[in-house]
Amino acid sequence: MAVGCALAAAQPVSVKDDRGRVVTINRPVQRIVTLAPHLTELAYAAGAGEKLVGVARHSDYPPAAAGIPQVGDAIRVDVEAILALKPDLVLAWRSGNPPAELVRLEQIGLSVLATEPGRLSDVPRLLRAIGTLAGSGGHAQMAATDFEGEIQALRERYAKARRIRVFYVIWHKPLLTVNGAHLISEIISLCGGENVFADLGQLTPNITLEALIAARPAAILGGASAGGAKGFAEQWRATAVPPLRDLPAHYIDPDLIQRPTPRIVGGVKAVCSALEDARRSRG
Repeated sequence: MAVGCALAAAQPVSVKDDRGRVVTINRPVQRIVTLAPHLTELAYAAGAGEKLVGVARHSDYPPAAAGIPQVGDAIRVDVEAILALKPDLVLAWRSGNPPAELVRLEQIGLSVLATEPGRLSDVPRLLRAIGTLAGSGGHAQMAATDFEGEIQALRERYAKARRIRVFYVIWHKPLLTVNGAHLISEIISLCGGENVFADLGQLTPNITLEALIAARPAAILGGASAGGAKGFAEQWRATAVPPLRDLPAHYIDPDLIQRPTPRIVGGVKAVCSALEDARRSRG
């Protein structure tokens, strides 16, 4: 029986990445490098945390990630450091990591899974993909199923909620927001909100205060450029003009909404709670 299990474990496994390339692993993965903090989180959530030998800078969750050697950040990949770690698999961020560096890693002979999570449904998809390649498919499947169940429950809960117009601040100077293609906009919609700049073409457009006044938001959400709820409220009052200054400004922990990992469930709950407060305040 042990021999049969070993042979089964040694069978090649393949996953198509978000470039459309098929990544095939011929033996069980033992050493993984991640090139973005959200990929570090996804690896742990998929049950592959113990196989991480290198991570991107700012990989601060879970706490165990802090003890793993760093291999640069998302936009500056330290190829030499990666090679020294001799990984079986590199988890990359398609739009965040330099494409030339990913090609270089592949030309050297490393297996690179380039991913691009842009929707809530991508979180469980990537958990399963990582689990397949890392040999932790059972753990990854449970994590993916739990995530899908929690998100579906929230969708059903807020499906008939009264719609409320929302402006999401991802930075205050310059004033940046998200369009309808952004993951944050999907979350706002799930919670019964309407992103007032959903129709803009750029994923993270720069907005003028005049355009914001014309958009007539009823609630302000954000917090990436502020240190907590109090800081965000103060920052908003200092940035906004009188027609906007008194709108409810709700802080959303950026780690819970800007990283596409299972923790984003907490970000969805925070957004939904904030919009419920805004509804109550409007009567």
